[in-house]
Amino acid sequence: MLRIKRMDLFILQSFLPLFVMTFCICLFIVLMQFLWRYIDDLVGKGLGVDVISELFFYAALTMVPMALPLAILLASLMIFGNLGENFELTAMKASGISLLRTMAPLIVLMVMIATGAFFFQNNALPIAQTKMYTLLYSVRQKSPELEIPEGVFYDQIPGYNLFVESKNRDTGVLYDMMIYDVSRGFENSSIILADSGKMSITADKTHLFLELWSGESFENLKDAATGMKNVPYRRETFTTKEIMVPFDANFNRMDEQGMRSQYIGKNMAELQATIDSVQLRVDSLGHEYTRELRETPHMNVMPYITVPDTAGTLRKEPAPEVMMDRPIDVDSLFRGSSSGVALNYLQAALSKAQRAKQEYEYRSLTMADDQRSIRRHSIELMKKFTLSFACIIFFFIGAPLGAIIRKGGLGTPLVISVFLFIFYYIIDNMGYKLARDGKWPVWEGMWLSAAVLLPLGIFFTYKAVNDSAVFNKDAYLNFFRRFFGVSEVRSVEMKEIVMEEVHPALAIERLGELRSMVTAYLKNNPARQSYVAYWRKGYDRHGLHALRDYEENLVDRLANSRDKMVIIKLMDLPILRSLWFIEPSATPWLSNLMIALFPLGIPIWLYGRYTQKRLRHELETTASVAAQLITLIENGKDKA
Repeated sequence: MLRIKRMDLFILQSFLPLFVMTFCICLFIVLMQFLWRYIDDLVGKGLGVDVISELFFYAALTMVPMALPLAILLASLMIFGNLGENFELTAMKASGISLLRTMAPLIVLMVMIATGAFFFQNNALPIAQTKMYTLLYSVRQKSPELEIPEGVFYDQIPGYNLFVESKNRDTGVLYDMMIYDVSRGFENSSIILADSGKMSITADKTHLFLELWSGESFENLKDAATGMKNVPYRRETFTTKEIMVPFDANFNRMDEQGMRSQYIGKNMAELQATIDSVQLRVDSLGHEYTRELRETPHMNVMPYITVPDTAGTLRKEPAPEVMMDRPIDVDSLFRGSSSGVALNYLQAALSKAQRAKQEYEYRSLTMADDQRSIRRHSIELMKKFTLSFACIIFFFIGAPLGAIIRKGGLGTPLVISVFLFIFYYIIDNMGYKLARDGKWPVWEGMWLSAAVLLPLGIFFTYKAVNDSAVFNKDAYLNFFRRFFGVSEVRSVEMKEIVMEEVHPALAIERLGELRSMVTAYLKNNPARQSYVAYWRKGYDRHGLHALRDYEENLVDRLANSRDKMVIIKLMDLPILRSLWFIEPSATPWLSNLMIALFPLGIPIWLYGRYTQKRLRHELETTASVAAQLITLIENGKDKA
């Protein structure tokens, strides 16, 4: 009997409620996106609650592939963020339990969810998509709810335009009515004007019944006026007039079979069968078109001859090559013909070329439609697998990332999840469009998002398992300081207890040595370097390191001085910075590349020149301060 360990049960009990909650939230969000997308098709149709509920139920099932990966990412981020924030992960690691062992029950759960997602995509989703799109198209075909506005033309009744100046909402009477009947075409239109009227729907909801009072109608009689210049019309004045207008207000469901035959309504077996059959047709047509092109006579010369075989049936063989004394000069034959005959030749050739062009354009369009159908079905087939793989990838991104950032709750995990999911959605949508349009093979386009996110999941898992500081702010600050540097101010304080006294003669000697080192460095590294010299040589960073170490060692020794003026003057010594930009030649491949690609390295060269200039200023300040310190000590102001 399989027994679940208490730690695994604790992880599962912590994860499952969060997963259900985040899945419901994500599903609600994508449903709202569906609602805003189709709001214009739903509003004003007089749909019942049962129809709206059914549509949203099938829409929710259709949106599961979009909500499920986001829910897994958010839930895994939250659970491991909570464990890290409450130091439960630390306690597990202290007990010798690795992060992968902590993730083990959830890995098993993710495999089960991915398997369920595959069967859902293959069995349930085609039915849900068929019913949703059939219902949605049925809603689009339904006539809008009859609500006649005031002061504007209402054109939602097929074949009629209706204008009402005002209406009484209590009695339902419409005033100053104008009806344009164009149901028989604009040439046979009629106009009805009425002082007032009422409108109602018949019991079977298939016609509008209009009762009009005190008005007149105008109607063209074009059918009876064939060949006449002036078209007669008929004018009628009435006290009461009743009209029946066809208007289907019922909700009629479309047949699902039409949508069922599309790629969205097929499972794996049906998709593969359709792909194979369409591909077979494409290959057969391609071979047939190729054979026709090879056997089409050129200039009425057949490329083959028909000979009987032993069984008496005719078969085609390549025509033997005929050697002529001289090639036929077609242009001379054309020039030797009369103008009428030459014109007939041109018209016949043009007509033949146009027929061939139209025929092969039609064939190419047919082949393109078949290829498009193959791509659509192949994309839908790939989607059966990509969702399951995306669920596993998002878990291996969310769980290690939560263990790294150690932030629980809904704030930080939600921000990170939304950012990563938007990135995934953009990549996935881009790959889908490239595959749909035939610019990439279908498998490349559909697996593009997985190929991009898989290294990210491996990276985060590796970093989390090895406790690497991925989001350590100080590490990134030190990285940027290495390149761009940060100005620092030296701070030296007067010591109350001195363990090692400062000897004036030794201090003066070392300060003089510091000045000599600075002078030699400035002499060996010219103030201005050309583009090539900058990338080939630059400034000597090793010499700068030695100079900086000597300066810092000297400052540490002179900080034991009992003279306050010496301590204050030490703070004027700049902290020398060794930046990458002063010696880019330390990276040979980059130097050679920048020299070869001359214009690209100019911005770096200019910034490097600025960095070198700033370094020279700091070195000159160092030499000046060292001279001032020597003067202070020589004047006997040091009280050591």
